[in-house]
Amino acid sequence: MRIAHEVLEKNAGRPVALVGIHRRGAHLATRLHRLVSELSGADVPLGDLDIAFYRDDIATHESPVVHATHLDFALEDHTVVLVDDVLYTGRTVRAGIEALFDYGRPQRVQLAVLADRGHRELPIRPDYVGKNLPTAREERVNVRVHEVDGTDEVTITEVVPA
Repeated sequence: MRIAHEVLEKNAGRPVALVGIHRRGAHLATRLHRLVSELSGADVPLGDLDIAFYRDDIATHESPVVHATHLDFALEDHTVVLVDDVLYTGRTVRAGIEALFDYGRPQRVQLAVLADRGHRELPIRPDYVGKNLPTAREERVNVRVHEVDGTDEVTITEVVPA
């Protein structure tokens, strides 16, 4: 709810659209869309974005899971709030921005994340943060959403070396 208020305050009088990064960011964007639309009294555009082929680590992983991208509005007319679950190195967001610009050029791009855990490798900073979670590099932040996982929770676990 707080992020929805912040988005509306920061963009007062400007057209805003929400775009979630697959997978969990898309579900979080849908939730945020409902709140922003209710608070503003207008149905703001909502989209979702697949970044599988924009990742810079694609060669180091198995075949990527590809989802459809849905952007059924003109990006050029909006401030796009890119939504993701966890901000860590910044590489997912970089891929998201690159993918977004292949569909058009928004007036501006803002970033909303549920959790910011630090350890950035790129100069990327969120505009809206649900919670700052300082973590060690050997920890992992796990976000589960009801739509995918059957429950809503955020946990921090220790990564066990293979």
